[in-house]
Amino acid sequence: MTKDDHQDAVAREPDPRTADNRAEAFHGVRVARRNELAEDYVELIAELIHTQGEARPVDIATKMGVTAPTVAKTLGRLARDGLITRAKYRSVFLTDEGRALAKECRHRHEIVLRFLLSLGLDSETAERDAEGIEHHVSERTLALFAAFANRS
Repeated sequence: MTKDDHQDAVAREPDPRTADNRAEAFHGVRVARRNELAEDYVELIAELIHTQGEARPVDIATKMGVTAPTVAKTLGRLARDGLITRAKYRSVFLTDEGRALAKECRHRHEIVLRFLLSLGLDSETAERDAEGIEHHVSERTLALFAAFANRS
């Protein structure tokens, strides 16, 4: 093996510190994805209660673009997680924990949206992108987004 071959082989070996960071990052993304659906649902339920006075499963299905059985399954999970209460064929209500999560999600969404708009992004694209980013951004990055948006 020549010196150049050895250097090439060393260059291809993963740095264990980088691998650890990547594993941690991938884990964080998996956790965020698991929580994303619950966050979207509680945020929507809070919005429906605010605008319509109630959150009915049929309205949730329509707004989410999913079927009634999908909503029923997700609402069951949210109830088991202590985020909502519901009765069959009745409206859905947020628990204190669900309301707190919805408020936190709305706050994160607003910061990301203001940041994207301050970059000059059009409102339609900014709104769509904020829906995904809000679930994956760290608190540190979110604080920087807020500081940047507040300067504009």
